[in-house]
Amino acid sequence: MKLSTKLVGRKERGLVAGVTVLALLTSIWAGGAMAADAAAVLPAERLIVDLRAWPTPNTDLSKLPNNEKNRLIKFGQAVFTHTSEYLGPEVRDPSKRYAGTNMSCSNCHRAGATLPYAAPLIGTSSVYPQFSPRFGKTVTLENRINLCFTHSLAGREVPDDSNEMKALVAYIEYLSRGVPRGAKIIGEKEMVVEEPKRAANLVRGEEVFKNQCAVCHGADGRGKRVGTVGDRKGYTFPPLWGPDATSESASMFRILSTFQYVYVNMPFGQATWDRPALSKDDAYDVAGFVISHPRQPREGEVAKDFSNPYDKPEDFPWGPYVDSFSETQHKYGPFDAIRAEDAAAREKAKKEKEAKGNPASPPASK
Repeated sequence: MKLSTKLVGRKERGLVAGVTVLALLTSIWAGGAMAADAAAVLPAERLIVDLRAWPTPNTDLSKLPNNEKNRLIKFGQAVFTHTSEYLGPEVRDPSKRYAGTNMSCSNCHRAGATLPYAAPLIGTSSVYPQFSPRFGKTVTLENRINLCFTHSLAGREVPDDSNEMKALVAYIEYLSRGVPRGAKIIGEKEMVVEEPKRAANLVRGEEVFKNQCAVCHGADGRGKRVGTVGDRKGYTFPPLWGPDATSESASMFRILSTFQYVYVNMPFGQATWDRPALSKDDAYDVAGFVISHPRQPREGEVAKDFSNPYDKPEDFPWGPYVDSFSETQHKYGPFDAIRAEDAAAREKAKKEKEAKGNPASPPASK
């Protein structure tokens, strides 16, 4: 059996990722025995797994057989969905306070991490270990989970051998059943959407926030808690800034990541990846407004992120850079001139390395 890795349109996408593989996965989502063998049955050629057509994993785990492995998966789902209750800053046991905010993983990874372009984790365990430009080295799935704890949740690393880490990995592996190792996954991150060719207008962004976002996230951007401070229950709608929001080290402190996420996911309950509710201008400006507010600062080891300046995304708001543009422009745009100068700098560095007889390690391209 040989599957094409070229997807032309919706018909081909469904054929490759939805029909051909679907027969192989019939029993997987119910916890069938085929899960462990699925990758071995699929061809060695790299498969494109399109999450827009991929069967959605069943997040109702109540019918999974009662065994040790499935109990760990269920615990992982509980930690993922109610992170603040197990690992948040208000838990009774100080040694378990790994998250620095009362947010939960599910506040960003929507629908149990199964929605395309809403930070899904389907297939995530199949693509790790992988090289991370942010760390400048190859990282494991546990490393990547801890990136969320140290950056997005402004906390500290969860030990790899802890029951909570093992459970989170088990849940992600459950979501990833049937995805062949090394597959190219479409829909796993934010949808790449071309931003307006200008700097974000923060005044206009404030108006968009008042009209579209404040009803859920609060007029002060501090979110809506499930209960009250101290009850460990976390948020129905997460804070977008302030001391209990994601930190300044999070991807959602970068305007392009925030813009792309907002454009296909917000307002909540209205937008989908194929039917955005906001215009690109509105999503871009409100993203700029949101990231203009203070949060927990980046500090310590996280300040070393992207230690190779050639690897920095164009919207990374801290230098040094390989281009001549200010931190303000890197934070709010416009970005085309930054991209052009960065590309030229990378090409120059690559040629210089080749001239020195070291072509094997050119700067990473974005």
